[in-house]
Amino acid sequence: MKDSNLGNKTIQKQKKIPVVSKKVVIPFILITSLFALWGFANDITNPMVSAFKKIMELDNFQASLVQLAFYGGYGTMALPAAIFIKKYSYKKGILMGLTLYAIGCLLFYPAAVYEQYYYFLAALYILTFGLAFLETTANPYILSMGDEKTATQRLNLAQAFNPIGALSGLFVAQTFVLGALQSDDVNFSALTEDAKSVIKTSDLLVIRDPYVALGAFVLLMLAVIAFVKMPENLEKNQSSVWESIKRLFKKERFVGGVVAQTFYVGAQIMCWTYIYQYAEILGIDNQTTVYYAMTALGVFLAGRWICTFLLKYINSGKLLFFLSIGAIGCTLGAIFIHGMGGLYSLVAISFCMSLMFPTIYGIALKGLGEDAKYASAFLVMAIVGGAIMPSLQGLVLDIGGSGYEDVSILGVPEVNFSFILPLMCYVVVALYGYRAIRYN
Repeated sequence: MKDSNLGNKTIQKQKKIPVVSKKVVIPFILITSLFALWGFANDITNPMVSAFKKIMELDNFQASLVQLAFYGGYGTMALPAAIFIKKYSYKKGILMGLTLYAIGCLLFYPAAVYEQYYYFLAALYILTFGLAFLETTANPYILSMGDEKTATQRLNLAQAFNPIGALSGLFVAQTFVLGALQSDDVNFSALTEDAKSVIKTSDLLVIRDPYVALGAFVLLMLAVIAFVKMPENLEKNQSSVWESIKRLFKKERFVGGVVAQTFYVGAQIMCWTYIYQYAEILGIDNQTTVYYAMTALGVFLAGRWICTFLLKYINSGKLLFFLSIGAIGCTLGAIFIHGMGGLYSLVAISFCMSLMFPTIYGIALKGLGEDAKYASAFLVMAIVGGAIMPSLQGLVLDIGGSGYEDVSILGVPEVNFSFILPLMCYVVVALYGYRAIRYN
């Protein structure tokens, strides 16, 4: 009897697969830190839509080009990044990504000197070439650092550090950027051209400095990773790029994942970018709104940890579906609830979004083997949804003028109504979650 019990305990221990094995802990920590690093870039940039609008006197669509440039870089560079890491290695992909990231950040220096909006957009575009390399490489790299059975948990764990970086980015945006912008404290449009020029020069320097400092830090990270021995996936893909792509687009799970990821990222960026405009019609200034944005990220972070735990017990597709339904409900609240209740609903969406990106990623990549690098590239290219959707929302906000409540649609200001776009996106994600239940 005792021998039988001992045997059962031994089998249970053997069945327990670690999420991260001891032999890859240091590389896992270093690669996971990159998730925070691109989260920082994402969320220091979101408030810049509103900041550039005032400094450069832009309409909502022109200001939304910040997100078009930022997330457009993903669509441009993700597939070249996958080809690069196939030819070389995951580690070299990471090093290339960090190099491009640093170059983009440092280009903010000449952009501020010349005071040209499109120079800043070019710098952001190059910066996200680096982020595309990092995300195309880091996500499948994390998935490969252990057993496939714990891959989705491992990616959720790594992704849980993304909102920590995002919170840091928002803190820097509030403390060192938004709080120091002179254009936010005066009726900028009423000033003389000379007065505007002085404030414009000062404010663009305020925007420049955090990015230049970030570039220096990224170079430091590059040096550390360059000198640390990293594990490499020994699996070689003998197929051509096009053979892999043909195989991938015959897989329903993968294709659905790319579509769902495109709409999810678009919804996320819209909710986090236009919270500033939403709050403005409630009489809340940009610097104060950062507290609500930070609360949204705090809720997002809590949701990520909670959902990573729940994935041990709940089918990932089922959890994705239920959280998508929650996001739909909260978005309806943001559209139709007037006053602070609508803003709280907008903040609450972040909890429902917390699981979506890594879970869609894990579901879509499961079982792809040698094609995972290219599949990862398409899932990163799907981040281009964050470039397209905010621009469409900007067009909705320009209905009737550059203000946010120029007209009423369905009984609500156009800024409220504009969140019908994220609502549609969450419906798409919910459908993928529902279909994914049978994939697992």
